[in-house]
Amino acid sequence: PHRPLWSDRSAGMGETPETLKAAANALFKEHKYAKAVEAYSRALEVSPDNAILLSNRAFAHVRLENYGSAIEDASKAIESDPNYIKAYYRRGTSQYALGHLTDALKDFKTVCRMQPQDRDGRMKLKECEGALRKKRFEEAIAAPEEETVKVSSTVDVDAMVIDSTYDGARLGDDKVITKAFVEDMIARFKDQKTIAFKYAFEILMQSKAILEALPTLVDVPVPEGTHFTVCGDVHGQFFDMCNIFDLNGPPSAENPYLFNGDFVDRGSYSTEVIMTLLAYKCMDPSCVHLVRGNHETAAMNKMYGFDGEVKAKYSVKLADLFQEVFQYLPLAVVLGEKVFVVHGGLFSRDGVTLDDLRKIDRFHEPPDSGEFCEMLWSDPGPAPGRQPSKRGVGVAFGADVTKKFLELNGLELVVRSHEVKDEGFEVDHDGKLITVFSAPNYCGEFDNAGAMMTVDENLMCSFQILKPAERKLMGGFGSMMGSRPSTPPRNKAGGK
Repeated sequence: PHRPLWSDRSAGMGETPETLKAAANALFKEHKYAKAVEAYSRALEVSPDNAILLSNRAFAHVRLENYGSAIEDASKAIESDPNYIKAYYRRGTSQYALGHLTDALKDFKTVCRMQPQDRDGRMKLKECEGALRKKRFEEAIAAPEEETVKVSSTVDVDAMVIDSTYDGARLGDDKVITKAFVEDMIARFKDQKTIAFKYAFEILMQSKAILEALPTLVDVPVPEGTHFTVCGDVHGQFFDMCNIFDLNGPPSAENPYLFNGDFVDRGSYSTEVIMTLLAYKCMDPSCVHLVRGNHETAAMNKMYGFDGEVKAKYSVKLADLFQEVFQYLPLAVVLGEKVFVVHGGLFSRDGVTLDDLRKIDRFHEPPDSGEFCEMLWSDPGPAPGRQPSKRGVGVAFGADVTKKFLELNGLELVVRSHEVKDEGFEVDHDGKLITVFSAPNYCGEFDNAGAMMTVDENLMCSFQILKPAERKLMGGFGSMMGSRPSTPPRNKAGGK
């Protein structure tokens, strides 16, 4: 049965916008952002043009990465009260997150004009101006795609020298990445050490060769007597990923994994996560399958920390090589001919077939629309048909869309990730769609569990719930959109 978020009194019996706002704010402070959205919505039923409530709901949407909904709410707040500074701040933050730098710049300029002494506003404006200058410079010097020199073509691993003081495991002359090498590398990472630059480049170059040879949609059989473990977003939470291997066994031919995108960004150990997964892929390509997520893209990596992390721990060139390697990641996997695994979701049109997906040229950054984009960004929704995405990218698709896609392609189940779930997983769309999310206590901001899903030879699915692993703290790596957005300036008209 549905439990109300608070006492179900009518407005005439004591509920006011202020009391409803207080209840919603309490949920926000408890990091229950989805429930906070519902609570602010309840308050807005009583006071639909309240700029503070609209802006607060926008802030909850920002925390949920529902940037499209955040922009909509913040814009309504500005219409209601053009002097409400927080609404500009939250809209600008959301525009920046979507890469709409010109629109973000306008909002941050407004914040600084309205409150010139605000430190956070000035910092956001400066970072946005820098990002826009860099984007325009890169566009100005960009060569046609056919003339672009791949970073991998400039890498000479053989010429790289390992320092004589390096105390980690070493590769042999045959460059074979062994189980012993991977285990030593993981141990170094747990001690917050890096591996030799030469070996970091070697792992990426071998990964490039393996991934580039794969189709855009990979068909993976699940033979009799075998199983697959499917994991969702990890987002740089290296110790939580190690906990998965401790609980379920490390990747091997007999214990294969499928990691469904968003390996990096947000968490401070993104480099360690992706290096480990790629090393296992090089050790035995059958033991780990990797699907591209919306965070395996250049724009997101610059915004959410991975690009800065790689440059801080290794080098600019390795960061650039990662961007090339990410473009070779497959976009989807079909397990046992019946289970469609994709990071985001389904499509803005009916009639999309698996053959259509196989034909997608994935060797570049994703476009802003179309099947490639939607596979990385879309989400299931409760309403039938299709609705605008709360993220501002992709589409929200209903159970009827899922059913049609499965029937058209002879499939039985969609498995996707891309969204935080309280229990780490959620079954939706009449049992035809499952979301798996594997980063417990996501960003240190959510109280969610993680989960991993096992698919057996009969394509039966079971789940194991993951609690947060003990971890070491490490600072961020220079992203505007860190794990926790800055507090916006205090409005002269009143606080949150």
